[in-house]
Amino acid sequence: MTAQKIYVAGHRGMVGSAIIRRLLAPNTHSRLPTPEIITRTHDQLDLTDQQAVREFFAVEKPDQVYLAAAKVGGIHANNTYPADFIYLNLMIEANVIEAAFRHGVKKLLFLGSSCIYPRLVEQPMAESALLTGPLESTNEPYAIAKITGIKLCESYNRQYGESHGTDYRSVMPTNLYGPGDNYHPENSHVIPALIRRFHEARENQDPVVTVWGTGTPRREFLHVDDMAAACVHVMNLDKASYEQHTEPMQSHINVGWGDDVTIRELAETIAQVVGYTGKIEFDTNKPDGTPRKLIDSSRLNALGWQATIGLKEGLMQTYDDYVRQQA
Repeated sequence: MTAQKIYVAGHRGMVGSAIIRRLLAPNTHSRLPTPEIITRTHDQLDLTDQQAVREFFAVEKPDQVYLAAAKVGGIHANNTYPADFIYLNLMIEANVIEAAFRHGVKKLLFLGSSCIYPRLVEQPMAESALLTGPLESTNEPYAIAKITGIKLCESYNRQYGESHGTDYRSVMPTNLYGPGDNYHPENSHVIPALIRRFHEARENQDPVVTVWGTGTPRREFLHVDDMAAACVHVMNLDKASYEQHTEPMQSHINVGWGDDVTIRELAETIAQVVGYTGKIEFDTNKPDGTPRKLIDSSRLNALGWQATIGLKEGLMQTYDDYVRQQA
């Protein structure tokens, strides 16, 4: 049996690299041959260049695509670069999905974000909450791009599912963290930003670490290796099972841990993991973002998948990764 050719877009990112680890792990594909993984760096292939993407697909002809490439960042980055976040993400997903269809790719998995849901949506956030209210203003451009990715997949399925066998799926993760994260002091997400801040404070013996916001918003966090396992699980579900738990115009699937913590609790846990013993203060003049983000993962659980890596265990792995990067 010939090994499948699988293109992982965004393979250098935290999620893309985790998906490759999962795809190449023993027993992931039972008795099937280990897949041939196709990757390209940004220098080798600019996914915002439509012609270059089309030429890449024409040459490589992958059997499956994991679309994990995206422009990502935290509240500060989203507020500072809104045009970049909407334009680059729209171009990447439109080019890759269109080229995949044009060159006969039947299976594609698009990775979105839980920020697609309305700011004040009922918790936990079910897939049915999509497009039912205003988005969080701090990341609206990014969220709109991700919603568009879902609708691209659905639209190709609706128009070409029967005639061409198109089967494009979408997963919406909660807040992700883990090895390979971006620890930039300004443009990173909350966990890597806090890991860096507490580590530097411990090294410098700073008496106080200041955290943005009030500390009261609640967030759910999922380890990236759990996310990768969920992606491969969803991609490999038989079509009948997938369609039994989704709808043609509401086909995305949430991926979460199932519980949340306050930002204050998160900061205290990270301080403990890092070994910082100073004081933690909160800058209430900085934005909190969405009051709560907990997603309903019951659809995915019903399809036979459950997260396994607890928050403290995952934070310890992530801190080890950060220390290795600084060495």
